Amino acid sequence: MILYLVRHGIAVDRTDPKSPPDPERPLTARGVQKTRSAALGLRALGAKPDVLITSPYVRAVQTAEIFAEALGFPLEKIRVNDSLKPAGNPAEILKEITHLRAKELACFGHAPHLDLMVAQLAGARSAFTELKKAGAACFEQVSAQGRWELRWILTPKVLRDLGD
Repeated sequence: MILYLVRHGIAVDRTDPKSPPDPERPLTARGVQKTRSAALGLRALGAKPDVLITSPYVRAVQTAEIFAEALGFPLEKIRVNDSLKPAGNPAEILKEITHLRAKELACFGHAPHLDLMVAQLAGARSAFTELKKAGAACFEQVSAQGRWELRWILTPKVLRDLGD
């Protein structure tokens, strides 16, 4: 199985007095544009996920929808999972992922949660990455026992360049 971990795009600043509550913060117009370009980069890499799972937070859902459109994935088949919320336990979503019969899977979420997932998948004791907004990491499951290998981590700029 190939697993893509994608951090949500640029969202409305939580410190903005007009900002809605955290779960409802949307992507900014600039965030939508940059996320769309990053999604085209993932498509250029040949990604063809057969399952997309997102945090229920608006900015993650919007990011998942943008990537779905770029990858030709039906929007109505995007799954929402509370385990991808910012305070979620990476072990919970990883347990669910291993039971899926997907060839390729993409998860959309938040920092530092996704960085903790990267660490857990890589066998590290603590986070060693800091995914940028609309950045992605790719792992390949190399054994039925759940061993994963890191294939790449790309910044959103590199993804955007690949998509151009």
